[in-house]
Amino acid sequence: MTDTLDRTRLGGPVNPSASLLRPLGPSEVRIAGGFWGEKQELNAGSIIGHCLTWMERIGWVGNFDRAADGTVAEHHDGIEFVDSEVYKLLEAMAWELGRTPDGPLETVYRELVERVAAAQEPDGYLHTSFGRPGQPPRYSDLEWGHELYCFGHLFQAAVARYRTGHDDTLVAVARRLADHVYTEFGPEGRDAICGHPEIETALVELGRALREPRYIELAGLFVERRGRRTLKTTLFQGSEYFLDDVPVRRADVLRGHAVRAMYLSAGAVDVATESGDAELLDALRRQWDNTVAHRTYVTGGIGSHHQNEEFGSDFELPADRAYAETCAAIGSVMFSWRLLLQTGDARYADLIERTLLNAVLVSPREDGRAFYYANTLHQRVAGSEPDEDEVSERAESSMRAPWFEVSCCPTNVARTLASVSSYVATATDDGVQLHLLADAEVETTVETGAVRLAVRTGGYPYAGSIEIDAESEGEVEVRVRIPGWAAGAVARFRGEELPVVDGYARARAHFVSGDRIHLDLPMEPRLTYPDARIDALRGTVAVERGPLVLCAESTDLPSGVDVSRIALDAGVPLGYLPDGATVAIAIAEPRDASWPYGDAESDETVTTATARLIPYHRWANRGPSTMRVFLPVTAAH
Repeated sequence: MTDTLDRTRLGGPVNPSASLLRPLGPSEVRIAGGFWGEKQELNAGSIIGHCLTWMERIGWVGNFDRAADGTVAEHHDGIEFVDSEVYKLLEAMAWELGRTPDGPLETVYRELVERVAAAQEPDGYLHTSFGRPGQPPRYSDLEWGHELYCFGHLFQAAVARYRTGHDDTLVAVARRLADHVYTEFGPEGRDAICGHPEIETALVELGRALREPRYIELAGLFVERRGRRTLKTTLFQGSEYFLDDVPVRRADVLRGHAVRAMYLSAGAVDVATESGDAELLDALRRQWDNTVAHRTYVTGGIGSHHQNEEFGSDFELPADRAYAETCAAIGSVMFSWRLLLQTGDARYADLIERTLLNAVLVSPREDGRAFYYANTLHQRVAGSEPDEDEVSERAESSMRAPWFEVSCCPTNVARTLASVSSYVATATDDGVQLHLLADAEVETTVETGAVRLAVRTGGYPYAGSIEIDAESEGEVEVRVRIPGWAAGAVARFRGEELPVVDGYARARAHFVSGDRIHLDLPMEPRLTYPDARIDALRGTVAVERGPLVLCAESTDLPSGVDVSRIALDAGVPLGYLPDGATVAIAIAEPRDASWPYGDAESDETVTTATARLIPYHRWANRGPSTMRVFLPVTAAH
C-alpha cells in the first residue's frame, strides 16, 4: 500500500471500462468560478464542516470509537444506517481535497478515517450496529439493517480517495470489507440481497478502480437476485417498495421507494456496461423513458408519496403533496449520467441539469447550514423557523432544518457538490463534449493530442451568453449541448452558425489560440403547461426561465396576500428579471368561510397586480412563507 499514487486516477465517481463517452476525472475538469463555483465554495466552507460538527455532536462518529473499544453495544447513537452518513462525508472530503488540497481538511479527513478503520473487525466486517455481543447478529435483518447499504457508501468514499491520487488507509479498509462481502454473498455464499440498494453501483466502481473483477461479479449477482420476493414484507412495505417484486430486466417503469429505485438503476447500468448485457441496458433505458414521461415533477424531482417515500402511479404528481426527496433527485442524476455515458443522448444531460438546478439545490439553505429533506412544490401554510440546535424529524413542508434524525440528504448534497465537475464534460477519441454549462477549465487528451477548453458563462443559469475558448494539438470536434428548452439558440464559430445534431452544436477544427465558440441561449421567461392527465394540476401553469423553474413566494406578493388567492393572467406577456420573471396576477377575495363551494367558476377578482417570481431553489430563504410553482390561470384565459 502506498499513500500517494504516481498519477491521479481518471473518471470521477464513474469510470466505465467501455462507454460511448469517456468521463473526465478531477485532473481534467475544474470548476472555475461562476454559479457552480459559488456552490462548491459554499460546500467547502460551510456544508462539509456543518455535517461533521453535527455527527460529532450527536454521537454518530463516536459510534466508531465505541465499536473499537468494545462498548458500542452498551451505547449506540442513531439508527442502523448512520454509519453511511460518515462515509458520505468522507467521500465529500475526498473529492474536495482532490479539487483543492487543504492542509487542515486533510488532517481532519485522516483523523476521521483512522477512527473508522479502528472499528473494522479482523475478517473485514465493519458496522457499528451489528455483530458484537449484545447486538443483533450480522446480516440478521437484511430488510432494514442497511449493512450492505452502508458498505456501499464506504466503497464509494474509498473510490473518491483512490481517484484523487491516494491508495491509503480507507482504500485498504474497503478492500478488506469488499473481500469479506464477496465471501459472504458471492457465488458460494448467501443467496440474498439488501433491503436498500446501493452496494451494487459501489461494488462495480470499486472493482473498476482496483481492477478486481470479483467485486463487479458480485454486483451482478445482487442485481440478478432482485425480483424474487425474498425480502420479508410488512403491511405497508411490500415487495415493490424494496424493488423485489419483478426482476430488474423485466420492469417497465420505476416504482416503489424512489431512492432505492434510483440507486438500483444506477448500479444495474454499471453491471450491464461491464457485462455487455444489451438486454439489461435496454430495459433500464425503457424504465427511464417511462418514469420521466409519467412520474417526474417539473423540477426533476421524483416521489409523490410521503408514505414510504415512493413513486405514485402514472401522472400522480400533486404539487402540494410532492415528496421529491433530495436523495432521490441525486440518485436520478447518478442514473441519468450513466445512461448518458453509454448513449450520448442529450435528453439525459437535460434531465441532469434540470434536476441539479431545481430538485437538488433547493435542499441547502443559502448559508449551507440547514436543509430540506422533502421538497414540496406548493407550500400552503407558512413554515416555522426550526431551532438551530435541535434535530428535526424531516422538516417536511416547513423551513429547512439544520439536521435530521434520518440525515441522509445533507451528506448526499455535500458529496454531490464536491464532485459536480464530473458532470461538465466527456471525451471521445476525436473530441470533447460539454454537457453541464458551467464556468470551467477542461484539459484532456484525445487521439490527435491535447485539447483545452475555457468555458465562461457570463452568469448562467441566469444569463444566456456563453463563450468557449478552445485550443487543440490536432483536429477535434467540440460539441456543446443545446438545452432542450432553448428553442432558437444559436452557436457560432469563426463567423459561421454551427449545425446542431442530436442536441449538440458541433464545431470540428484544429483549434488555435483565439478560437472561440459563442453560444446564445434565449432566456425569456416561458409558460409550461402540465399534461392534462395530471389531475392535480389541471388549469394551472408553471413559469420557467432558462433551466430554472420559478415560483411565487408570499414574500413577493402585496402585503396580506397569500399564494392561495392569486391566479396568473396568461394574456399578459411575462416580464424579464435578471434572476426571475414578473407576471400579471389577479387577486381574488376569499369565499364565505362557511361553505367552500359556489355557483360561480371563480371568486370575484378585487384587484390586479404584478408579482415577482424567483428561482424555486431559492425559496424559503427569507423567513416563513407560502409558495407555489404551478399557478392557476385566470378564467378569461
